[in-house]
Amino acid sequence: MELQCILINSDQIIGFAPFFPSFTSCNLRNMKLEPSDSRVIVAYLLYIEAAIVLALALWLVELGITHHQKEIAPLVGVIVFAVLGSAGLFASARGYQNGKNYGRSPAILANLIALGVAYFQIQGHFYLGAVVILPLALPIIYLAFSIANREG
Repeated sequence: MELQCILINSDQIIGFAPFFPSFTSCNLRNMKLEPSDSRVIVAYLLYIEAAIVLALALWLVELGITHHQKEIAPLVGVIVFAVLGSAGLFASARGYQNGKNYGRSPAILANLIALGVAYFQIQGHFYLGAVVILPLALPIIYLAFSIANREG
């Protein structure tokens, strides 16, 4: 039986996950990631993040249509920023997937901003929002910095 692994940090593997097809057999001792494997994981996480931001934009469109009391200008501004953010995350994911460097800075910047958002959500006792953001932002930041450190 072929097992597939999930990333703990940029040098060690533990656990199992069927959704990372680039991993082959899994030896839990002294297994190293190839740089391309880290890029694949970051690309997957960025695609997920882009989909979440796009879903937020679509929800705001629906909210604007169904609710009567709203200010149009701020709502349109937030929708435009969400669509642009989703497009930026998607382009960044494509950069990581294709082995290019143009996706690195936007991914790091967007996820550092997401950490700030999560911090203020925790301060405002909106823990559910932080629980959604942190599991995506932290691994992306760590892996993006480790890829940048490894590749120069």
